Amino acid sequence: MEARAYLKYARIAPRKVQIVLDMIRNKPVNIAAAILKHTPKAACEPLEKLLKSAVANAENNHNMDKNNLYVAECFVCPGPIMKRIRPRAKGSAYHVLKRTSHVTLVLKEKE
Repeated sequence: MEARAYLKYARIAPRKVQIVLDMIRNKPVNIAAAILKHTPKAACEPLEKLLKSAVANAENNHNMDKNNLYVAECFVCPGPIMKRIRPRAKGSAYHVLKRTSHVTLVLKEKE
């Protein structure tokens, strides 16, 4: 039995999210929440919200015990890239790629 939660079109680059996901993988939910709360990374705030959502899914939809949950899988895939232009000297343009992320978080119960 597993509970999943998805975060789609997050306006943060996938490589920044991946750093934080590596820290919480295979950790119990309460420790993962503490790591996300006290880590000064931009990705922590949306991931903390995603973790709470996954815990709520586990409790309400699958009748799982909150104290036995751990982060079984977590991964990020790149979403669509928004292309923007910043003006530069002599009428030229500088292309800015605003990357987005799709994050998946899977919780399982310890046996």
